[in-house]
Order: sequence, then structure tokens, then C-alpha cells
Amino acid sequence: MTEGSDLRTYAHRVPYADPGAPDHRSPARYLWWLVKMQRKRVVLGALWGSSWMCALMLSPYLMSKAIDSGLKAGDRGQLVLWVSVILAVGAVVAVLGILRHRTMTLIRVDAAYRTVQVVVRHITHLGAALTSKVSAGELTHLQAGDIGRIAQTLTIAGPGVGAVIAYATTAVLLFNISALLALVVLLGVPLLAVTIGPLLEKLHGAEGAYREKQGELTAQAVDVVTGLSVLNGIGGKPMFARRYRERSQALLSDGYRVASLTSWVQSLGACLPVLFLALVTWIAARMAAGGTITVGELVAVYGYVATLLVPVTFFIEGADDLPRGLVSARRVTNILAMTPDVEDSKTLVPAPSGSAELHDPVSGLVLPAGRMTALVSARFDEARAVVERLGRYTDSDATWGGIPLADMELAEVRRHILFADNDTYLFGGSVRAAVSVRESHSDEDIERAVRAAVAEDIIESLPNGLESRLDNRALNVSGGQRQRLRLVRALLADPEVLLLVEPTSALDAHTEATVASRVKAAREGRTTLVVSTSPLLLGHASQVSYLVNGRVVAVGTHGELLAQQPDYRALVFRGADENEPSVQAAGTQEGISR
Repeated sequence: MTEGSDLRTYAHRVPYADPGAPDHRSPARYLWWLVKMQRKRVVLGALWGSSWMCALMLSPYLMSKAIDSGLKAGDRGQLVLWVSVILAVGAVVAVLGILRHRTMTLIRVDAAYRTVQVVVRHITHLGAALTSKVSAGELTHLQAGDIGRIAQTLTIAGPGVGAVIAYATTAVLLFNISALLALVVLLGVPLLAVTIGPLLEKLHGAEGAYREKQGELTAQAVDVVTGLSVLNGIGGKPMFARRYRERSQALLSDGYRVASLTSWVQSLGACLPVLFLALVTWIAARMAAGGTITVGELVAVYGYVATLLVPVTFFIEGADDLPRGLVSARRVTNILAMTPDVEDSKTLVPAPSGSAELHDPVSGLVLPAGRMTALVSARFDEARAVVERLGRYTDSDATWGGIPLADMELAEVRRHILFADNDTYLFGGSVRAAVSVRESHSDEDIERAVRAAVAEDIIESLPNGLESRLDNRALNVSGGQRQRLRLVRALLADPEVLLLVEPTSALDAHTEATVASRVKAAREGRTTLVVSTSPLLLGHASQVSYLVNGRVVAVGTHGELLAQQPDYRALVFRGADENEPSVQAAGTQEGISR
């Protein structure tokens, strides 16, 4: 089997159904966990790596035998014998090299896939709390560089172990030739590490600071791109672009410094082993000239030291990879250490069967079962806080059918209560996939939801209808169209309780009025809360609750609150004729407002 086909077969086996419980107490413990999760493969990689490197050391020994026993002695039979053995060992070395490389590739791929799985699983567990704890830029930086560096670090588990064994084997072979040469090699290799070590430490410090700043800059870039339309609207794009350029220029200087240190490390890593080889060869040549060792042993010494460059290279790479891997692993452990804002309690109770009212004791808001309720507040943050408590995105004493939401399984609450925010993410792909979260939805179901959200014109304007492609976040359609597609998805989910936050803020008055009437009809018999100050929506609500300073101060129909609450009337009409107390006049005003 070729390495490519082996990797393709391996790719079909991942991701794992259960990647395991990572040890995120420290970066080193996390890397060790990755090793333990594939301990058999790691042992095999160390075996192949050690065998390969030790087999490399056989060739110089066999060459010395061919020279001393064959060429120098003039024995053609011995020469043919030892040359044949050299060819056979060469074939074995090639096979061991293939096995080592393939096994280590699988180890690195496993580490990368497993890291992706545990991170994705955990950020899914974090849910809505994720955006407040880590930015999209940080996750992008993690995916782009850190996962690859973590995987590369596991090379130490295979060739790294092999390098130590090969180093010890070379020392033993050299002792059989000359104690002096063995002593030079035993002391010389650690001296190489000591020489490069301080420069590596300096490089890793500079590189760590550079990558931290790079991650922050990436996060800023993602934030700017995400909020570009808002920045354009408020005229802030030039200011943010200038800030980004300034930070980018500052980062550029750090990048040059890191590159300079890297070039020195790479130069010394390539140069010092060669100088070391030249020194040992010079000593061995003087000893051969003096008759202390034979010509064959001189060739063997040269071969041993030349071959020793392979494990020395792995020593240097390991010393470089390990600190980088620990830095990258710390990013992973920091994410894995995050906890969600809400978690299941130890004792769970079932959700109420059938329709039941929702109650938020903090604000005093009550959502009657099976009816459409509107929540009006001059402060959006206060209204949103109420909705987050009712949707159990924050821990509270909110109840559903008299049962505390905090005592119910979170997954069950999510199945029955849907919080549809105006900024919820729309995934790239077909329109059908973006709005339909279950395969059980038929075309008729989708069409009904599309009509209820007054999104027929969106589907008709796209070249392939429901099969047309949306970009990530649906950035290839307008803001009002995105808002209606989000509403399609929320209505198609058909939850027992639907919490809509400003579902029509980007729509014109005519479309908004149509959406209000159709949504009410589509949600008939279901519990719905709409957070809005639009008279066109409020007029269709069965009940309106007026929120002031986080508390409900008035409850009634839209017309009743217009007649009884001057502040409410001023809020929803925003400077229109506030002296018209009658419900009939209020209804007329609704028709021309906004």
C-alpha cells in the first residue's frame, strides 16, 4: 500500500466518534495526552525511527569490513560478500525509512484531527458563551497555524527517540575503534546543543510575542471585515483602517526580527554539524596516518559521524519544535478550560408537556401560552437580558409551566424554546440548507415558511431558487433579505416557544406590515415573543408588555397602552402626533408610522 492510499484510508476513519477527554491542565499534559491516545502507533513510530537510524550506522561498519577484509587483503570473495551485505542493508534502510515516515505522518494527522475534534466539540458545548470568550480571529489563528505546530511536535515521539538510540549506538561503535574519538563525539553533540540553545530560546521568546500580536491583528481584521457595513455607515472605516495599518507596520518590524533570528538558527544548525564532522574526520585521519587505526576504520569513523548528522538534525529540530508546540498547545488548553455560562444541573426534571406560560420573575414578564406577546423597551439591552433569561442563555429563576428552566436539561430547553436573534449566523451553501435545519422539511414546509416571512421575492430573484448559493453569513444578499431568511429558518424550526428579537428592523413599512400579519397567522396556537418598538408589529400582538428599568410596568393591548401610557406612546411613535388617545386614531397612526 502506498503512503497516499494509506492516508486516504486513514482519513475515512476520522473523525472519531469519541476523540477522548483531553488533559488540559497544562500544554505539556495536553501533548502527552495526544501521545497516549495513540500509544501503539507512537511505539511503532519510535521502533521504525530507531531501527532506521541504527541501520544507517551499519553501512560505515560494513564499508570498513569491505575495505580491510576485501580490498586491503586482496580477497575478492570477501569484497563481494561485504558489498552484497551493504546492498541488502541499503534496501532494508529504504523500507524502514518508508515505514517510519508513513507511521509518523499518521501520528501527526491523528494529533491534528483529534485536536480539531476536541476544540470543535468544546466550542459547541460553550454555545452562545463562545463569542464573549474568544474571537473569530483567535479561532482562525488556531486553525491556520497552531494545530499544525502541535502535530509537528509529535515528531519527537518517533525520530526523536530514534535519534537518542542512534546517538548511543554510534558512541558504542566508536569506542570499539578509539576511546578518544568516542569521547569527542559524546562531548561534541551536547556542545552543539549548548551553542544553539540560547539562540533558540531567544528566537522562541521573540516568536511567541510575534504570534500573540499576529493573533490579535488577525482578530482585529476579522472584526473589521465583519462590521464593514456598519463602519461604512458611521464613517469609521478610514479610522479603523489606519489603526490596522499602524499595528501591521509595528508587527512587520517584529516579523523581520523573528526572521533574522530564524536565519541565524538555521545557518548554525546547518554549519555547526558540518564543522563538527570536519573536526572528527581530521582527528581520525591523523590517527590513521599514525597507524593507530586502519584505513577501513577511518572510513567507518567518517561514515559514523556523517550519519550522526541525521540524529543531530532531529535533536535541533526537536529543540525548536517543542517550545513552539507548547505555545500552540497553550492556546488549545486555554479554550478547553473555558466553561459555558449555563450548564445542566445535577438533578434534571422534564419540560412541561403541551403549552405552558413562561415567566421571568426578575422583570415580571409573563408569556401566556399559545399567544403572541410583544415586549417594548426604550433600552434594548434590558429587553435582550429578559429574552436571554427566558431562553436560558443566562442562569435565572425563569420558569416554564411553573418549572424552573434551570432544572431542565439544556438540550431539551433548546429543542422547545428558540431564541432568534437579528444577528444569528447564516451558513454558506444553498438557500435550502441555510434555512432548513432538518432533512424532514418538505418543499411545501419551506414554501409556507418563505411566504410567512415574505421572502418569496428573494427566492425568485436568485438564479436557482432554493438551490442558489449563499456566501458565509449570506453577505451576497442585502441586510433586509438576510433578516427575512433568518425569520424563514426560525419559522421553519416551528418551536413550542419562539423568541424574536427585532425581526423586522431592516424592512420597509409595507413589507414589515405584511410580515407582522403573516407571522401571527403562522404562529397561531404557539407561544411567541417579539421584541420591538414597531407599531406595525405591536398592533398584531395579543398582549404588549412595557419594560422600564428592567421591570414590566404596564400590560395590555397596543391600543390600550397608547391610550394609558404617554411614555409608551412617545417611544413607539417617536415624535409623531402623541395627543391622539383613541384606539382608532392609534390604528390609523400605525398604518402611516415608519
